[in-house]
Amino acid sequence: MRRTLLMITLTLSLLPNLLFAATVGNVTKMSGDVFFRTGDNLKYISINQGQAVAEGNWVKTGAKGWLELSLSDGSKFTIANNTELEVNNFMVTKKKKEGSFTLTQGKLRASVVKLGGQQTDIKVRSRTAVAGIRGTEFLMLSEGPANVFFGNEGVVKVSGLSEEKAPQLLPGTMTQNTRGFTPLEPVKVEPGTAIAQAKNAFEAATSTVPPAEWLAADNLSSIIARWNINYGHYLADSGKHEAALVVFQIALDLTKDADIRADARLERGSVYSRFLSNREAALAEYLLVLEEYSTLKQAETALYITGQTLYDLGFKKEAAARFNEYLKKYPEGKQIGNVETMLNLLKNEK
Repeated sequence: MRRTLLMITLTLSLLPNLLFAATVGNVTKMSGDVFFRTGDNLKYISINQGQAVAEGNWVKTGAKGWLELSLSDGSKFTIANNTELEVNNFMVTKKKKEGSFTLTQGKLRASVVKLGGQQTDIKVRSRTAVAGIRGTEFLMLSEGPANVFFGNEGVVKVSGLSEEKAPQLLPGTMTQNTRGFTPLEPVKVEPGTAIAQAKNAFEAATSTVPPAEWLAADNLSSIIARWNINYGHYLADSGKHEAALVVFQIALDLTKDADIRADARLERGSVYSRFLSNREAALAEYLLVLEEYSTLKQAETALYITGQTLYDLGFKKEAAARFNEYLKKYPEGKQIGNVETMLNLLKNEK
């Protein structure tokens, strides 16, 4: 009897979601592990092709999952692996089309149909960015607090948590942001570049059929993060120092690759030190490299620059300790001559 009452209670609790939520479309194609739930904080269940999706529902793909969500107006959202999407709301009339979707993580291609005479206002959000669509196709990657957008057709307005400043994403360009910051000015995706390679992999992962293997899609974040190291270096040398710092932060937020993250920390330290005269901030970046990536090659550079920065800040005892640490760890290191010179200088200054 208690079990029967429990089942009745659970069923009644789900009725508002099941009966009164507006259906927005169906899962028209799927492959691999694909899951569905009727609302936030509910358990995901496996689904079959044709699953109806309503306002308030969520869809999710596994490590090799892929699905196509066809909306009632003919628009399509293609979702790659390791992706989660919430359908907040969607409404279509003859004169107006409005909708809101939340990409909590992963990779999405949105192809939104725009009809003549119909006002279109579709938004795809992550935790830290918003893409405003008027009828277009674009690609969106959300990884932690970082977001990357590629324009394919039409115009997309991309903003951070504050929607006041929204650069326009045109076909053949990309923009990105992290932590709710205003997205960077879009850049052209030049053929043959690493960023073009990333876009090609992205398009393959969200095409009309799933890719044969997911390696390229899984490496997307790291490919873009590595490209950001070079792009941020270019921005810094061009005098766009604050933008360079953001680009290096996006690289850090996009990937878990230790080598890329260590490079991003060194580059941020260089911008703070060389261009912004903020040695304290630079020192913090170098110390993070020493703390988190002590076994990588970047640690040697960080250790030497830490000693030099401490000296410039007037902490001569601490600087000497770092230089002596360098001698011990890297007796044949690239900076051995400079380290010995600094130690002699410190000795003479006593």
